[in-house]
Amino acid sequence: MVNIAANLTMLYTEHPFLERFDRAADDGFTAVEFFFPYGLPADDIQAALTRNGQELVLFNLPLGDWDAGERGFVGRPERSADFAAGLAEAVSYARVLHPTRINTPSGPAPDTAESFETLVTNFSLAASTLAAEGVGLVIEPINRFDVPGALVSTVPRAVELLDRVGNDNFGVQYDLYHSVRAGEDPFEVIAEYLPRIRHIQIADVPGRHQPGTGALDFERFFAALDDGGYEGWVSLEYHPEGLTGESFGFFRSAGLLA
Repeated sequence: MVNIAANLTMLYTEHPFLERFDRAADDGFTAVEFFFPYGLPADDIQAALTRNGQELVLFNLPLGDWDAGERGFVGRPERSADFAAGLAEAVSYARVLHPTRINTPSGPAPDTAESFETLVTNFSLAASTLAAEGVGLVIEPINRFDVPGALVSTVPRAVELLDRVGNDNFGVQYDLYHSVRAGEDPFEVIAEYLPRIRHIQIADVPGRHQPGTGALDFERFFAALDDGGYEGWVSLEYHPEGLTGESFGFFRSAGLLA
């Protein structure tokens, strides 16, 4: 059976960030993730994890000025120094928070050979740096409707990058919402690429809300993960329709959340 985690950036937004760990624990979550720890004291985040006995399964590398609309820059050669600085900042937080994995999308960039080679260089650095810290690295393909110009927008493209980097510490973060929005069939993706997938995030499509609010067959999806032997985390990364605590009906009825 897969393991369920809560994304605290998108869930429990009716509460201040550090209180979301407590609310998630009240709802039975023993593992959490979030977009970014930066700007908060790492010790405060670790205290929230510790008091709730929660595992931190993932956070993101810095992606630039998020509030101004930046969504990553790993494939832009003129931003390589920024990438290295962001990696160093992520490592400083990882040494306190001990995440299972750190993620980054590629961000938008011209779809050129130079951009792809920049991805290879930067992800090679990150994979080896994080391996030395005992932390995995994943790349998340992002659809081009939500992030126009995203350099890595599909799972096959991400796997091409993995093969070029050639580091076992580097895998795919599979976001079901982004995959479907990019035109992929999730069941074909699972059948072909599940061994390369290290982390999964889910939301229904369209709307990016909880299961049952869109068109996706989540019973079939979770059955496919079980049949494929997936043992990683599946994080709930959706905008709840209604209060967060009322959005877990599917997971409780399926026995995925107590």
